[in-house]
Amino acid sequence: MSLTPPSPPAATVLDPVALGRLRELDPTGQAGVVRRVLSTFDGSLSQILQNLERARGSGNVDEIRRLAHTLKSSSASVGALDLSSACARVEGLVRDQALQPLPDALAVLMREGQAALQAVRRQLDS
Repeated sequence: MSLTPPSPPAATVLDPVALGRLRELDPTGQAGVVRRVLSTFDGSLSQILQNLERARGSGNVDEIRRLAHTLKSSSASVGALDLSSACARVEGLVRDQALQPLPDALAVLMREGQAALQAVRRQLDS
């Protein structure tokens, strides 16, 4: 018996309105815009999460802030709004030098990042 909770459905992780806006850019789907955007986001999210883990391990808060800032807008554009919000929180904490709550905020960001990664991959597989 697994104690790991099931992954939330992609629809609860990726905002359908944001995905709809992407689909409007390519109404017939012939250009593959949504697939290309999600594939690009998948690759960059994977890399950023790895880099965040390294920056967290080394205590490099400037790099944490930079990575959170980078991820904030790209995650919003694909509808990963909880991830975008977590990024904004981390970015704000570092900017304001409020470092005590940073470990918990980073844990949330990493959890939301993994959820978004799984949701994007389910979208790409469908």
